[in-house]
Amino acid sequence: MTAATHSTLFPQVPDSADAVLEGLDPEQREVATALRGPVCVLAGAGTGKTRAITHRIAYGVRAGILHPSSVLAVTFTNRAAGEMRGRLRQLGAAGVQARTFHSAALRQLQYFWPKAVGGSMPRLVDRKIQLVADAAAACRIRLDRGELRDVTAEIEWSKVTQTVPADYALAAVKAGRDAPRDPAEIAQLYSVYEDLKRDRGVIDFEDVLLLTVAVLQDRHDIAEQVRSQYQHFVVDEYQDVSPLQQRLLELWLGERDNLCVVGDASQTIYSFTGATPDHLLDFRTRHPGATVVKLVRDYRSTPQVVHLANGLLAQARGRAADHRLELISQRAAGPEPGYTEYTDEPAEAEGAARRIRELMDAGVPASEIAILFRTNAQSETYEQALADAGVPYQLRGAERFFDRPEVRKASIALRAGARFGGNDSLLDDVVDLPSQVRAVLSGEGWTSQPPAGSGAARERWESLAALVNLAQDFAAAKPGASLADLVAELDERANAQHAPTVQGVTLASLHSAKGLEWDVVFLVGVAEGMMPITYAKTDEQIEEERRLLYVGVTRARERLHVSWALSRSPGGRPSRRPSRFLDGLRPGSTGAAGRAAAGGPGGVERGFTTSRPAAAVPRRTQRTPARCRVCGRTLTDAGEMKLMRCEDCPSDMDEGLYERLREWRAVQAQRSGQPAFCVFTDKTLMAIAEAVPDDDGELARIPGVGVRKLNRYGAEVLAICAGQESGEDDEED
Repeated sequence: MTAATHSTLFPQVPDSADAVLEGLDPEQREVATALRGPVCVLAGAGTGKTRAITHRIAYGVRAGILHPSSVLAVTFTNRAAGEMRGRLRQLGAAGVQARTFHSAALRQLQYFWPKAVGGSMPRLVDRKIQLVADAAAACRIRLDRGELRDVTAEIEWSKVTQTVPADYALAAVKAGRDAPRDPAEIAQLYSVYEDLKRDRGVIDFEDVLLLTVAVLQDRHDIAEQVRSQYQHFVVDEYQDVSPLQQRLLELWLGERDNLCVVGDASQTIYSFTGATPDHLLDFRTRHPGATVVKLVRDYRSTPQVVHLANGLLAQARGRAADHRLELISQRAAGPEPGYTEYTDEPAEAEGAARRIRELMDAGVPASEIAILFRTNAQSETYEQALADAGVPYQLRGAERFFDRPEVRKASIALRAGARFGGNDSLLDDVVDLPSQVRAVLSGEGWTSQPPAGSGAARERWESLAALVNLAQDFAAAKPGASLADLVAELDERANAQHAPTVQGVTLASLHSAKGLEWDVVFLVGVAEGMMPITYAKTDEQIEEERRLLYVGVTRARERLHVSWALSRSPGGRPSRRPSRFLDGLRPGSTGAAGRAAAGGPGGVERGFTTSRPAAAVPRRTQRTPARCRVCGRTLTDAGEMKLMRCEDCPSDMDEGLYERLREWRAVQAQRSGQPAFCVFTDKTLMAIAEAVPDDDGELARIPGVGVRKLNRYGAEVLAICAGQESGEDDEED
C-alpha cells in the first residue's frame, strides 16, 4: 500500500479554499469556481465529474461564498449520495445536504405534513407489487409474476410522467410504450391500485414526489420556507431526471437560478422509468446566460478502451448522439479489448471464470474485476461458474455494507473494545490498531485465512476482512490513531454510506453498474437478441441499448473482455450473432454494412472450456433444438433443458438415488462452506437421477455438470449412481 493510496483513502483536509482547487484540471477548476448563476457541466464517462462538483461545493463553502446548510446536492442513488457526502467531509465541507430526490422530498414531506395536511403522514410501502396483485384480483385480471412486474413498472412510469389513470392509454401510445397488457386494462389496474392505497392509508415512493410537489404548489408559505433554507442546488446525473423530478426541482428553485447541473446525454439508460435527457439538452435554452463547461479528459480508461467507447458513439443516431462528447484518454496505453466467441452460455461463463481465476493468481484483486450482463437472469450461470472456480463474488444491489448483520455486530464489538479494552483479554498482548481490530474481530468470526467456497460464510468473512483492511489503511494514514478514532471513522462512514471495499468479483447488470468502475471488466452476452435486447424495436430503443453498452465499456480502467455465445444452451443451434454494435469495431468485422465471419482472421478468439484432454470429455456437437424426451416439445426453460423434459411431463426419476445425491450434496456444501446449489442445483440432481449415467461421457452430457464439476465430483457421483458408498467420510483432496 503506497503513501499515495493512503492519501486517497484518508486524505488530509485542505487547509484553505485555494488548496481545494489544487490538482484540478483547467475545466474542472472552471466548474469549481463558477459559483454564480446557472451552470451546465457536460461530463463524459471517467472525466471526474463528481470530483469537479464536490470541489465546487467545498470551494464555495471554504471561501465563505456558500453556507453549508444552504446547499442541496441531489443525485439518484443512495450510494452516489453517500459517496458525495464522504468526499465533502474529506474536503472540509461537512454539513452540506447530499441526498437522492426521494430522500430530500421525504424529509420535507415528513416535516411539513402536520402543517400542510394535519395528523400523521401515511405509511410508506417499500414494495408496491403486492398492492398491484391485490388490484388485479379486485379487477379479476390474472397476472403471472412477469406481468405483475411489468404492470408495476407501467404504474411507476405513469406517476413520474404525471399521467393519471384516465390518460394512461393515450400517453402510452404517444410515448411508444410497449404495454405488457391491453392499455385499457392497465389503466383500470392503475386506478384500482390508487383506490387501494387510499383505502389502506399508505403511499408509495412516487407519491413522495407527487405529494411534495402538491404541497409546494399549494402552500406558498411552505415553499418559501424551503427556499429560504436551500439557496444553491447541484443536480448530478441530470440526464436521468423525470418530468416529476424536474417539476420538484423548479419548485425548490422558485425564481432563482443558482443551479448547477451535471450530465451526459450519452449515458441516458433509464428512459423506461421516465428519465429523459431533454432537460439537460434544453438547459441552455431555458437559461440563455448559463455557463457551460465540457469535461472530456478521461482519467479512468486506457486509450484502447476509450477508442472503443468513442467508436460505439460514432455510429449512434438521434438527438443524444448529436451532443456526444469525444473522450480523450489521459492514461498510458494498455492492452487492446479482447473478443471471444463461445459455443453456448455455460461455456461462456466457464471461460470468464477461468480467466478471472488466472487474473487473480497473477495478483489482480477480486474487487477490481466485474462481470457485466444485460439482464439479471444471466447472473445464475456466472455465479455457478465462479463458485466452481473457487472465485469469491458479490452481487451488485445486495444489502448495503453497514446494514449487514455481521458488520453491525462487528461495529458493536469494536465500540466495546474502544471503551473497555483494558478489561478485554483479547487486547492484552496487542499494541497497534490493526492488531487490536484483528483481535476483536476474531471473536466475530474473522480468521487470517478465508473459508473455502463462496457461500454465506465467505460473504461474512469478506465483510470482516474489509473492516480489517480499512483499519490497516487508517492506521497507515493516521499514525497513532486509537481504536476509538477508528470507531468514530466507521460511524461517519456509516452515516454517509461510505463503505470500504469488499473483496469479491462483482456481478452486475449494465444498468446497476452505472457510476462504478473496475480495473478489469468482462462484458458478457454481447450478442443480437441480448444487446440490443429482443424487445428493443424502435430507433430510440435501439439507441438506448447502444448507450447501455457504452456505459458498460466505460466501466473498465485497464482491461476489457467482450464475449458472446452462439447458442443459449449446450447442444443448441448456433444461430446467434455478435451484436451489431460491434460491427466495424471488433477485429474481423466489416462495419455496419456487412459482417465478417466470426472467428476468422482479425483476432476474435474462440472460447475453450475444458482443461482436460479433448478425449477425456466428449465434445458437444449436437446442433438440434433441445426437445422434451417424453412429449417432443421444444424446450426453452433452462430448468427443463437440464431435465430434458417438460416440467409437467412424467418423470422416471429414481427417487432413492435422488435422495442419496441430495445427502451427498449437503455434505459437500458443508465441507466447502458454500450454498448447496453451488455444488449442483436440484434440477441437475433430478436430471442425474433420471439419466443414471454410467461413465464420464454420459455424466458430462447432463446440462449443469460442466467440466470443472465433472473433474471435482464426477467419480463420487458415478459411484453413487452405481449404488456404491459416496465416500463422504474420506478426506478432502
